[in-house]
Amino acid sequence: MEYNCKDCRFYLPVDVFRGLCKLEKTTITPDDPACKEFDRQPKCKFCTYYTAEKEFLGKCMGNKLASPDLNASKCVDFTWMQLS
Repeated sequence: MEYNCKDCRFYLPVDVFRGLCKLEKTTITPDDPACKEFDRQPKCKFCTYYTAEKEFLGKCMGNKLASPDLNASKCVDFTWMQLS
């Protein structure tokens, strides 16, 4: 899996097209490739309980609709999926 800036905990979104890197204090886009300081942000797409159904939609625990890029840092059921 290739990571983008939007998957990093140091990414701060400004709008749909750009954001800021909290470490480097630079303007970046969400789809820029991850840098060497990348630290994965808990998101639904990284959770064991998330199942993708379409490109930008899936289900959590098989019954709740969820977006793959939804921030899951406050989710009590979030569990990191095993990376292969």
